Amino acid sequence: MAKVAIEGVSRVFPGVNGGEATQALQPTDLAIQENDFITILGPSGCGKSTLLRIVAGLDHPTTGRVLLDGEPVSRPGPERGMVFQSYTLFPWLTVRENICFGLREKAMPAPRQKEIADYFIGKTGLAGFENHYPKMLSGGMQQRTALARALANDPKMLLLDEPFGALDNQTRALMQELLLGIWEADRKTVLFVTHDIDEAIFMANRVAVMSARPGRIKTILPIDLPHPRLYTMKTTPEFSAYKARLTEEIRTESIKAASMAP
Repeated sequence: MAKVAIEGVSRVFPGVNGGEATQALQPTDLAIQENDFITILGPSGCGKSTLLRIVAGLDHPTTGRVLLDGEPVSRPGPERGMVFQSYTLFPWLTVRENICFGLREKAMPAPRQKEIADYFIGKTGLAGFENHYPKMLSGGMQQRTALARALANDPKMLLLDEPFGALDNQTRALMQELLLGIWEADRKTVLFVTHDIDEAIFMANRVAVMSARPGRIKTILPIDLPHPRLYTMKTTPEFSAYKARLTEEIRTESIKAASMAP
């Protein structure tokens, strides 16, 4: 399992055509423990996705560093599985072929590929759709396939950038329960970006709240709710108390962001 240290990470994007540079992240620190499930919550444009991409090795910090099990992160690697909001499946591959893509790249024997694919096809409710192409699937099923593909590579850490943001409410709720069920069974380390307060609380054992841009982590709120978690938990007084606190945190930062707008 992965242990991650984000140490003084900031990001400044250069201006376009000689224009003014944009600071997306202030120096930010975060310690992610083994088996952590941390959601990152913040107002629009605060740098949530930028921070996640730096941890993934898809972007480089202007200052600071990210350490994965004590080793610096400088590029993407198989120990970090990434799931994006947009559907990133290969359209010319079937569900099974998409799930096996990383395994084939490792030159894994075909029988072992099939064994692993079958396991995650079952876990993600894709049985019966193994030979379908992405265009034949709903959005929710495409995201199930993307999640299965990421998990099939057995990463130490799972990074998710608003993976359910484009789904309808019912499908989103089902996907939340699906991912939590997998995490409860396999205990991957998870860093999950969302703009949805209910989702942030329901999924996490800790919620990291970011300030308005240029973002930084201003609050980390432990979520002391039992597992397994079902959708009915969202109506409990304990859940409502967490939601009230986080709503005020985000409202304060959103007002600040609006006041700084040109």
